Amino acid sequence: MSFYRSLSLKTVIRFMNFWPPYFGAGVKIKLLDESEMIIKVSMPLKKLNKNYVGTHFGGSLYSMVDPFYMLILMQKLGRDYIVWDKEAHIYFKKPGKDCVHCTFKISAKEVESIRSQVAEHGKYEPLFIATIYGEKGEVVAEVEKKLWVKKK
Repeated sequence: MSFYRSLSLKTVIRFMNFWPPYFGAGVKIKLLDESEMIIKVSMPLKKLNKNYVGTHFGGSLYSMVDPFYMLILMQKLGRDYIVWDKEAHIYFKKPGKDCVHCTFKISAKEVESIRSQVAEHGKYEPLFIATIYGEKGEVVAEVEKKLWVKKK
């Protein structure tokens, strides 16, 4: 784990684009803003991520958004903090019938709030919402991600 933490977010994303589960499903990850660590993830509808009725498989929709809030927060907080995924819930809103996408960002204000909560309580469990959109802007799914953060 410490090897990966020493890599920049840009390098981690470059490797993740070739990670077999993402590569096979057609997931593409782009770092839109390196200084703000804004990430956009997209996934076209393909044979390898279709379900029985011809729409996006729910597991593929979840996996395309799974690690990004944790990765961004780990990078922004630095090596003095432990960050884990604790809990997730996915809410399917509409069948995904085309390319889907999601954008991830954690503001500096949110990071400072997390630092304050950890300093005050010893740990903190921030909740983030990832919204997955279809090509026409319709909401396909929402994923709640609860992280667990503690100072080392």
